[in-house]
Amino acid sequence: MARADTILKTKEIVERIRSFEDAIRRVSEYLESGKHANWVGFRPALSDKTREGKSVPPHKDWVRNVYLPRMERALTRAERLLEKFDL
Repeated sequence: MARADTILKTKEIVERIRSFEDAIRRVSEYLESGKHANWVGFRPALSDKTREGKSVPPHKDWVRNVYLPRMERALTRAERLLEKFDL
């Protein structure tokens, strides 16, 4: 039973790592070309920022200096946690 729990937890951690890697990939594409400007991961928590009735994409400095480091830290934490389960 404990072994099955460990397997499920490692699968969940691997899936979380994949989502963090996908977010980091989208961030780099957004910073390079502006793709994924309306991606759900960039949405503000409380309310959308609008200008002239249109939703405004996130500021590239915010994405580079706040969002990207958070995703990278979360990725390294998840990878460390996965290493603990693998040992």
